[in-house]
This record gives sequence, C-alpha cells and structure tokens, in this order.
Amino acid sequence: MNESPCLESLKHELENIISQNQLTALFQPIASTRDGEIFGYEGLIRGPSASFLHSPINLFRVAEELGCLHALDFACRKAVIKAFVKEELSGRLFLNVIPSCLAEQDFKPGATLALLTDAGLTPQRVVIELTETQPTHDYNLLKEALLHYRNMGFKIALDDLGEGFSSLRLWSELKPEFVKIDKYFIQGLADDAQKRQFVRSIQHIALNTGTRVIAEGIESQADLHVVQKIGIGYVQGYFIARPNAHPPRQLNLNLQEKDHRPSGLKEQSAGQLLVEVPTVIPKQSGTEICRIFSKYPLVHALPVIDEGRPVGLLRRHEVIEFFGRPFANELYGNKPCKALMDCTPLIVEHSTSLQELSQLVTAADHRHLADGFIITGQGHYLGMGTGHDLMRAITELQIRAARHANPLTLLPGNVPIEEQIEILLTEQRNFTAAYIDLDHFKPYNDVYGYACGDRMIRMLGELLLSVADPQMDFVGHIGGDDFMILFRSEDWKQRCQNLLKEFELKVQSLFKPEHQLQNGYSSTDRRGELQHFPLSSLSIGVIEAHTGVYLTHHEVAAAATHAKHLAKSKMGNSLFVEQRRLAHQEAQLA
Repeated sequence: MNESPCLESLKHELENIISQNQLTALFQPIASTRDGEIFGYEGLIRGPSASFLHSPINLFRVAEELGCLHALDFACRKAVIKAFVKEELSGRLFLNVIPSCLAEQDFKPGATLALLTDAGLTPQRVVIELTETQPTHDYNLLKEALLHYRNMGFKIALDDLGEGFSSLRLWSELKPEFVKIDKYFIQGLADDAQKRQFVRSIQHIALNTGTRVIAEGIESQADLHVVQKIGIGYVQGYFIARPNAHPPRQLNLNLQEKDHRPSGLKEQSAGQLLVEVPTVIPKQSGTEICRIFSKYPLVHALPVIDEGRPVGLLRRHEVIEFFGRPFANELYGNKPCKALMDCTPLIVEHSTSLQELSQLVTAADHRHLADGFIITGQGHYLGMGTGHDLMRAITELQIRAARHANPLTLLPGNVPIEEQIEILLTEQRNFTAAYIDLDHFKPYNDVYGYACGDRMIRMLGELLLSVADPQMDFVGHIGGDDFMILFRSEDWKQRCQNLLKEFELKVQSLFKPEHQLQNGYSSTDRRGELQHFPLSSLSIGVIEAHTGVYLTHHEVAAAATHAKHLAKSKMGNSLFVEQRRLAHQEAQLA
C-alpha cells in the first residue's frame, strides 16, 4: 500500500496529471427497468494507476486542499467527454460536476459546450450530474449557471439523494430532471422495511414533480426486483455492470415478469383501479379540449401527456367555467391547453397498495378524491383511477377482512391464509410456512380462566406481527391457539428464534409466582384425572416450500401440521424444520 506523499510533491504530481491529461475515464451503465436496455453511462475518473492519486477520493481531497479543485473538475469533464465519444457509446452521458465550480463568480458557462463541440457531442445527450462533495452556499448563482446549461439543451441530475449537505433543498431549488438515490438506501432494500418506505416516498415525490429516479448501488437480484416494483425507472450498480474503460453495450437483466396471475388472485394495488380515458398533449388548443369534453360527457378530467409521461390534468368544470367567460374562446381558444392544466396532479405507480393509495388521497388535497389520480408504470402513463373506485375497493377489502378475520386477534383467518398460499404457489415463489402452536394451553385455560387464555393468545398474535416483516411476510390465525406465518424473508430462521426468546420472556408475566417456582400446576386432563402440567410453551413447525415441492394449499397445510407435531414432541419451546421432503425432491431432480 502506498503511503501518502508530502503535500508539495502531491501538488507537483497533480499539476502534471491535469496539464498532461493523465486521467482515465471509466463508464458505468444506467439501465431502464422497463426493458433492461442501457439508458446512458455515468463517467467516472481514476488517476494514474501506480499513484497515490489513483483513487478518486484521494484525488479530489488533495485537489481541494491545494486549491486545484476547479481545475481538476474541468480536466475530468474533458477526459470523460473525449473517452465517451471515442468509445462510441450510445444513450446519455452523465457528466459529474461539482456544484461549487458552477457557482464561482468567474465561472465560464461556455467551456463545457466548447468541449462537446470539439468532440462532436450534442448537449442534448449530456446530463450534468451534481456531485455534492461540499456544501452549496450560493443557490441563486448555481441556479443561474444551471439555467444557462438548460437553455443549451443539457439536463440536470442530482446525485446521492438522502446524503450530503442539502440534497433535498437542491432538489426543490434546482428542479433537476433526474435524482439519484444514494446507495445506502438501496443496498439491502429487499430486507429493510424502513429503506423501502424511504424509497417509496422519494418515488412519490418524483412522480408528482416530473423527476425521473435512478437507484444507485444495485447489488442483488432481490433489490433490483423491489426497485422495479416500487416503480423506479432506472438502475445502476455492480449487479448491473461495474465501471469499465470499455463498458458493455448490452445488458442481460432478469427483470420482474409481468403479472400472469388469475384475476381473482391479483395483488390489491392501484393497477386494479385503472380505467382508460382520452389523453391530450400540452400543445393542444383550448378549443380542442372543449370538443373532447363535449364528446365524452362522463369524463371528469383529461390527463396531459408529454412523451409518454404525465405532466398535468385538465378538469372539466374548470375548463368549461373558463371558456364560459366573455371573449375567453376568442382570446384563448387557439392557445395551448398547458396554461389551463393542474401541474401537480396526484400520480401513483400501478404497484402502490390500495392502503397506501388511500392514505395519499386522504392526506392530499380533496380534489384528488373528486377528480381522480394518474396511474403510471415506471413513470410512464397507463391510465386514470377515480376516488369512487378507490373507496369502493377499500370498503370491499375492509368488509372481506372483517368477515374472515379472527375476532380475538383480528388477524386473517383460514380463508385468507389458504388464498395467500395459493397466490405464492401460483406465482411459483419460494416461501417458508411456520405453523405456531401453544403447548399445554388447555390446562392454562382451565386453571386461569378463559379471559387469561384470550390474553395469552392476543399476546402471541402481537409477537408474531412484531417478528414478521410486514412487506414480505404474512401472519394468520388459524383458530384457537394455532397460528401460521408465511415467510418470504430470507432470515426466517432467526425470526423464529427471536419469537421463541420473546415468548419465553413475556409469557412469565401471565403466571402466578408459585406456579413459576413449581414450573407448572395441577389440572384435570381430558380423562378427568388430576395431573401436573408444565407452564405453557411454544412449538414451531417449519417447512420450506420451494418451487415444485407443493402443488396445493392442502399439501402445504398437511406438511406444516406434521412439522408442528414433531416440534411439539420436544419439551419446552422448540423449533423443528422439516428437511426430508425437500431432500427427497432434490434427490429426484439429481
């Protein structure tokens, strides 16, 4: 490992690197989650390979200390543009620029354009990516510089959203065309409910501000699928492709397949509310809009679409009222409808759950309930949804949930459990079924009474919800003291062990001190004979339902019941994992 040289020698080396063009450009693809095609490349920089300044972290830190940051930033742009053209890469070039370099009083806005002109690259193919290594102080100067870039055809991207000094303010102030979510929030997304909530919130804001989101740091298939389901349109990371001086021109991504489930088993999401309505484009005239509303008397709002993406909403009553004024048609009839539209309609991804959609609608302006909302797929327009249909769907869900919920714990009962198993089998998803049962529960009921028995069951139901991932796992109450968790969390075994530990701690408060000392109590058994029973414990029988092992929910239930009986054959709190059927299946495939 090279030790850090003295500052004087580093200054001389850095000056040589800049003056002699010794920087190397690498490119990392940015892929579309719609079709897996490459949308563009981010240009990255490395110093000379044998130098302490090879690492970009060292390179930019030293340049900042020596007051050479702006010169280095410009040299990096020059190297990246030249290499991008030489490689004949397609799509857009994401060109990293330090915001403070643009906000300098002596900043020359035409310098980057001159580099592009010399290289034969148009600004329409370049996205200025703001990398926030320093706090931004002069927002007005930065906005002026970026406005100059936009007027020349450049787009703007904000890097590392969620990290840095003021990324959310930059988003609000600069209104970039793209935002990149910091990799911290993307890595491990499939197993972290809080990260998923953060990413969903960013996607909702982006949809309603016309911003396109890029998820950085994709390092697994699971995270890619979660990002795609949330509706984020673009991805970048080692799982997609690593930075390379000669990057790939095509990718072979395993994108999430479209929903081919039977209609009765589809997920309860915004996509189910989708209805087709006429659409218009921003340049259509007010007269044409009035004609469309006249032709479709039942349509209350028209989505305004620009290049496949929703940009606004025209409301019937507002348009009719506007053109009902004296001379309005003569003055404004031939003008673009863009001036009449609501630029901030509610826009949601088709995968948004009905519960989440209901919260968005009720928390937002009441007009969204009356006029509806726009539904998208990866940011592209799919159709409209109405507040009436949403309320009806939510009501149906609540009625159905109440009908099939266990009245004691309010958890889904047998019917929803069976349906959820059938959905997982139909989708050919791997899952783990855990059958949970209280041991020696009847004697506890007999000694302490049904009210205390109900308390123990409710306590267990709450524990199950606490150990399960609400985004990945399904908790159900079969009846009595029997429960079921359908895990899709990869760490299901640890979650089961946590459940046993938590139960062992919390159940103690439900026993009298003398019974705790005796580790049990006397009660009559099923034959009416007095017998000593141990304190109630918990048994968990687990089966791993890999693709093709089970065909129906009846088979899953039977196997889980058998595993539960084997778990109950052990004394005290126990976990039994059935391995034989899976081993038999693997032997048949071998």
